[in-house]
Amino acid sequence: MTDTLNGKIAAVTGAASGIGLECARAMLRAGATVVLVDRAEDRLAGLCADMGPGAIPLVIDLMDPSSVATMVPQILEKAGGLDIFHANAGSYVGGDVVTGDPDAWDRMLNLNINAVFRSVHAVLQHMVAQKSGDIIVTSSVAGVVPVVWEPIYTASKHAIQAFVHTVRRQVAGHGIRVGAVAPGPVVTALLDDWPKEKMDEALANGSLMQPGEVAEAVLFMLTRPRNVTIRDLVILPQSVDI
Repeated sequence: MTDTLNGKIAAVTGAASGIGLECARAMLRAGATVVLVDRAEDRLAGLCADMGPGAIPLVIDLMDPSSVATMVPQILEKAGGLDIFHANAGSYVGGDVVTGDPDAWDRMLNLNINAVFRSVHAVLQHMVAQKSGDIIVTSSVAGVVPVVWEPIYTASKHAIQAFVHTVRRQVAGHGIRVGAVAPGPVVTALLDDWPKEKMDEALANGSLMQPGEVAEAVLFMLTRPRNVTIRDLVILPQSVDI
């Protein structure tokens, strides 16, 4: 798919690691200019220096509404436009509700839900004005099938699914496509919260994917003809039976 995004300008949140980083790399290889959005300033600077002039670092704290308010103006200033927005940043909390930490839940819900809603809202105003655009949100298979081990995380991704489905229908008439990529377990820092026995089992039975495999799915979504929207793309390791 070389040059399939040639001339496009994309922005990816949570781009300093994991799925976000691999999606940014895939979009760069496909010809896009990519703004990597994250709060990890030093890491962003190093990554973008290695990735070349098409990679532009942008330090934004998605948990701070005043910081999010500056995101789109800075993207437009640094890159000159915005055609693709990938709301990827998120966090993970698993475990039993009975022994869970509601403060940790609040932090996760603010990033997984509120920050996504707020950042997509900011981007939509620009895309509606230009009458075109693509928005991809990183969801999860947990947004489609409730996962017993992770009830609060599952709830956050169900909220994302509802948001994607309704916003897509609201803005389709403006030439904007909205879709969710919903992977199963991916080898990222989010899995640090998994108990050791769960991680050992997943590694042993091959039930984890790599971030690059998610990036390939996102690129597929973005490169369909403009009259085609991939509303949801669920991707799973072959050994996961859901």
